Amino acid sequence: MSKRIRSESLNELFRAILCLQNEDECYRFFEDACTMNELMSISGRLEVARLLHEGKTYNEIAEQTGASTATISRVNRALLYGSDGYGLVLERLEKSE
Repeated sequence: MSKRIRSESLNELFRAILCLQNEDECYRFFEDACTMNELMSISGRLEVARLLHEGKTYNEIAEQTGASTATISRVNRALLYGSDGYGLVLERLEKSE
């Protein structure tokens, strides 16, 4: 993560997330911490990343998810030039299935 956005409050947030032990605890924490729209946006971006990783086209992804081409493009840029966070998570999710 870029040093310009690192902060103690973000460190604490990430430590809090890492201490969650199961999906139920995640639901409980994130329901309190985020709005439904925020959660849907984050989960939608992860879905877009998964579909891009699978080789789907922008049109296929937009049709399947309802995501805008701007969102798909932003996620694609992160996949290609970002910190490899999506790649790391997608790889681990594939291994856990």
